[in-house]
Amino acid sequence: MPTVSAKDGTRLHYSDTGSGPPVVFLNVAMLDSRMWDRQVGALAERGLRCVTYDRRGGGRSDRPEEGYDYDTLADDLAALLDHLELTGVTLVGYAVGGGEAVRYLTRHGAHRVAGLVLAASATPVLFRTEGNPHGIVPAEFEPVFAAMRADLPAFLEELSVPFFGGPTATAQNPGSSDELRSWVARVAMDTSPHAAEALYRMLLGEDFRAELPLVGLPTLVVHGDADVGSPFALCGPPTAALVPDSSLVVYEGAAHGLFATHAERFSDDLLSFVGRDAGAGGGEA
Repeated sequence: MPTVSAKDGTRLHYSDTGSGPPVVFLNVAMLDSRMWDRQVGALAERGLRCVTYDRRGGGRSDRPEEGYDYDTLADDLAALLDHLELTGVTLVGYAVGGGEAVRYLTRHGAHRVAGLVLAASATPVLFRTEGNPHGIVPAEFEPVFAAMRADLPAFLEELSVPFFGGPTATAQNPGSSDELRSWVARVAMDTSPHAAEALYRMLLGEDFRAELPLVGLPTLVVHGDADVGSPFALCGPPTAALVPDSSLVVYEGAAHGLFATHAERFSDDLLSFVGRDAGAGGGEA
């Protein structure tokens, strides 16, 4: 797996699969690029170039003590896109990755980007303010951080249930299973605990309400209405309402992990958004 060096020298591992219009994926806070395996397989097979990478602090990337803020993460993404000399990119930002993608666009511009997907995105703002009265009180998360530090495997095992909408498959979450829950807990163990806590503290304190209206790109907002990780009422419709050229697709009954529980539908929606049909051949990125 190749690497690219960020501005501060942090080495980021990435994967580049397929050929055609490029799609670049940004991960959930505690998962690395393996979360995208099913989407990469489906999209690359249909003539798209799929680029995934492990965020600093996770997977096979370096684990520095610093740099877990949206500006630095946006700069990391810029280093990757510049290194690969990509243009016409569709950015797919998931959960915390949604904010990364938006900050990249407002910090570095859209000259390399053609479209944006915000999936289960933790935008526009999670914390409670006068204008966001139903938001989260960050201090209430201190017991969560304490539980992470005390027994991370137990914490991840417990978190995996609401992440996928329950312990077993249902009609609305057909992909949920004990095997999937165990898999996501194992992958999450490959993220530095320090990085994980720093990322969660970052997203709990950021406000994208002024930045989302500046996104001048076609944008697909995908959200499950049973998502408690990026709560639907706080994140899905408000994000779509703030992005000028956006459409909102709601997955009824889907929880935070719809990339896995609804993998086929999500891949199809990505393909439709990028504008590739079953018979499309690959072009040059």
